Amino acid sequence: MSAPTETRTESPAASRVSLLAPVTGVLVPIEQVPDPVFAGKMVGDGVSIDPLENTLVAPCDGEVVHLHPSLHALTIRSPEGLEVLTHIGLDTVRMRGEGFEVKVKVGDQVKAGDELIVFDLDMVATQAKSLLTQMVIANTADMLSGLEPETGFVTAGKSVAAVAILSTPAAAEEGKATRQPGKKVTSDAIIVPNPVGLHARPASVLSNLAAQYESDVTLHRGEDQANAKSVMAIMGMEVRFRDKVRLSAYGADAEEAIKDLSEQLRVGLGEEGAVPIDEGDEGAEHAAPAPVAAVAPAPRRRSDDPNVLLGVSASPGLGVGTVLQIRHQEIEVEENSNDRHRERRKLNDAIDRSLVQLTALEDRLASQSDAEKAAIFAAHREILRDPELLDLANSGIDKGKTAAYAWRSAYTNYADKLAGLKNELLAGRAIDVRDVGSRVLEEITGQRREKALIPAGSILIAEDLTPSDTASLDPSAVAGFCTTAGGASSHVAILARALDIPAVAGIEPRALDIPEGTRVILDGAKGTLRQNVTEDEVERIRQRQERQAKRRAIELEHADEPATTTDGHHVEVVANIGGLEDAQAAATKGAEGVGLLRSEFVFMDRRTAPTEDEQAQIYTDIAKALKPGQPLVIRTLDVGGDKPLPYLPIAPEENPFLGQRGIRVGLDRPEILRTQVRAILRATEAGAKINVMFPMISTIEDFRLAKAIFEEERNALGVPAVPVGIMCEVPSTAVMAHQFAAEVDFFSVGTNDLTQYTLAMDRGHPKLAPQVDALNPAVLGLIAECVRGAHAAGRWVGVCGGAASDIQAVPLLVGIGVDELSVSVPAIPSVKALIRSLSLERCQELAAQALGAESAAAVRALVPLDDD
Repeated sequence: MSAPTETRTESPAASRVSLLAPVTGVLVPIEQVPDPVFAGKMVGDGVSIDPLENTLVAPCDGEVVHLHPSLHALTIRSPEGLEVLTHIGLDTVRMRGEGFEVKVKVGDQVKAGDELIVFDLDMVATQAKSLLTQMVIANTADMLSGLEPETGFVTAGKSVAAVAILSTPAAAEEGKATRQPGKKVTSDAIIVPNPVGLHARPASVLSNLAAQYESDVTLHRGEDQANAKSVMAIMGMEVRFRDKVRLSAYGADAEEAIKDLSEQLRVGLGEEGAVPIDEGDEGAEHAAPAPVAAVAPAPRRRSDDPNVLLGVSASPGLGVGTVLQIRHQEIEVEENSNDRHRERRKLNDAIDRSLVQLTALEDRLASQSDAEKAAIFAAHREILRDPELLDLANSGIDKGKTAAYAWRSAYTNYADKLAGLKNELLAGRAIDVRDVGSRVLEEITGQRREKALIPAGSILIAEDLTPSDTASLDPSAVAGFCTTAGGASSHVAILARALDIPAVAGIEPRALDIPEGTRVILDGAKGTLRQNVTEDEVERIRQRQERQAKRRAIELEHADEPATTTDGHHVEVVANIGGLEDAQAAATKGAEGVGLLRSEFVFMDRRTAPTEDEQAQIYTDIAKALKPGQPLVIRTLDVGGDKPLPYLPIAPEENPFLGQRGIRVGLDRPEILRTQVRAILRATEAGAKINVMFPMISTIEDFRLAKAIFEEERNALGVPAVPVGIMCEVPSTAVMAHQFAAEVDFFSVGTNDLTQYTLAMDRGHPKLAPQVDALNPAVLGLIAECVRGAHAAGRWVGVCGGAASDIQAVPLLVGIGVDELSVSVPAIPSVKALIRSLSLERCQELAAQALGAESAAAVRALVPLDDD
């Protein structure tokens, strides 16, 4: 059956094109489609139909310009230039054409109502995610000023499903005026060489590269397209291995952008294992590996004790208190508006106010030398600048939605897409998107979510807490908290540790059913929550806390006494610090110097790179805070894929701990390293004995390159020799300690990284984190190897990782022969007191036993914890 496309002129300024229903069924708003790519209108504006029959027909006259290889979708170009995509079902690409019979081919001219595809309704219903069939205008931005969808039941080829309002000549001219001058440039076809397609890492690299150009850059795959400056939009396309894609750019630097980005895309965007594919290669069009059966996720671990709920440690510590359940309230919003200009202003003003708030929050935390917390809210500011998020919201406003409704739809779709990613780190950031989204939504509506009144001694339980929620907690009132979502690597966990609030993530969902007011015990270190506790249990814990407080007071009284064992062996105990305030606090705790100055705080608490003068002043002030002659070991900038800087763009990486970080960044951007080295050298006369160490050294070549830069700057300034050492954070450094010792002045073992690299377990992984234990015999063996190699050449070895502050690890490290322990400031008095209670001989016996043990648990059993 055929029916003409109805085109009628309403006024000299507007053209309306009626699009017929491509299938028989019930119309569904595109925003309700359970796929963020369609619901968020990333492909374009349109409608969806829940089909009742199995024939797809042409919604308008035109030419078939694209047919998907899986036969589930095709695009028709109408005489007016509309590119009308029809897409049967959701995730039907996985059916690989089975169940679809195509009646046309690319290049055919069709009339509205002509048969296009006949499909097996039952097969699609059982094998696809959904039967919902979409009709979308793929070139919405270029062609439409609006779309008026119909509602209710429609008949294929007869009923009008939507009316497309074409851009008026005046609007088109206005659009041209706002575009950048230049021309549109399109690349040749590129076969994607990435083994698993454009997943998180290569998508991030492409978006960062595209953002360097002024031109609009779009990634195309058949009828699908995405803003190449948005990582979410790229990942939303789910581009697979050997997919054929093209890039287009419009603007002043379009040719340069296409030339550079095409080459980067062709070679795999820096991903290891990607090999360029020529279009003529046999099977190059699409030969992705056969899909593997989905593996059901491992069930959440449950306790055998009904009174104990299990999670993972997010922040150590012991909390006793009463339950307070935290429930998030939804903000009510109106849906429709007839003034899109007003709504756009409301959205832009709300975003501007939110950016001011986030900047103020970031600056406040930075002024407290809390770079890690400040960086969280710097990341929130970047979320508000993502072009895809803003485009989704503005698209909703252009369709007659209020700013509040459009914004909420945009950020929830954006967050849902993140939460569904296989990359756990990115999936965990969905809560950050919702946090930022809620902040802006409050600004748009003027409504504020009521903050729960938190009585002293509360244990909070929630599905999740946002970073903003956590940062506002009062440690004097909150005895601890646990969430059913999140993990040890989340921003909420980072904030909890910074606030010294015990926390458990991933707790069993039944925690949400615990009545408010119930007394519980939360053990942040073990990742447990105990309910139905007795008065005797509570009293024992409180007595234990009192004994610990008395012991700490005695240790503080003797903090200035040297850490010398009972048989006369001295171990230097120094501090890990992040800034001047830490250095001043360490001096009151008995620190014998500084074993690790994390210099990245100088770089991370700002939006532009610090100058040489600024750095030199900071290092000088810290040196003056120490006693003359005390050591000050400054680690050069240690940032990378896991700790990005806004002014030092480093593409996000799927495995950031195995990528560009530490000295690798310094060698790649030598101007940053040289400036820092000069600033450090200018502080050498301030009183403290300055030592410099390079992070993430894994090869002797890396050390030699870094040392050469250091010596060039030192000689240029005429500064006397300065000891230069390295971090021992990767197994290769420990294994080759004998070779390194011939060239370095000292070693400092970073046990946190050394452990994760040795065990091949991400120390922030929510499931594996409990197993990442520095007392694993393999890790201790590498530390012993480092000590042997260093001592043979007369070099000293320190430990600056978390193990140095671990009471069970200290006797073993002393026995292995470590010369220095660099610990967290609060732990200095207790570590020194412990060493004074030990004998070197006994420590050596324990170390020998530990090196021969089979597990970290067996090692810890050698050094049991005192109940106090």
